[in-house]
Amino acid sequence: MCAPRKKVIIELDGSQHLEQDEYDLERTAYFESKGYRVLRFGNDAVLSDLDSVLNAVLQILNGNDAKK
Repeated sequence: MCAPRKKVIIELDGSQHLEQDEYDLERTAYFESKGYRVLRFGNDAVLSDLDSVLNAVLQILNGNDAKK
C-alpha cells in the first residue's frame, strides 16, 4: 500500500522475506532516496495485533511519529 501524499509505503511481509533481507534493504533504500518512508510489518503482527499495527500506521500518517 502506498500513501503518495504522505510519502509513506506500507508493506506486509510474510515468511518469504526472511530470506531476502538484502533485497528488502535495497528496495527500502531506493524508496527512501525518493523521499518515501517504508513501514514494514510481518503478517504475524497483523494477524495477532492488528490494533497496534493500525495505530502505528495512523501515527505515521498523522505526523505523530518520533522519526521524521
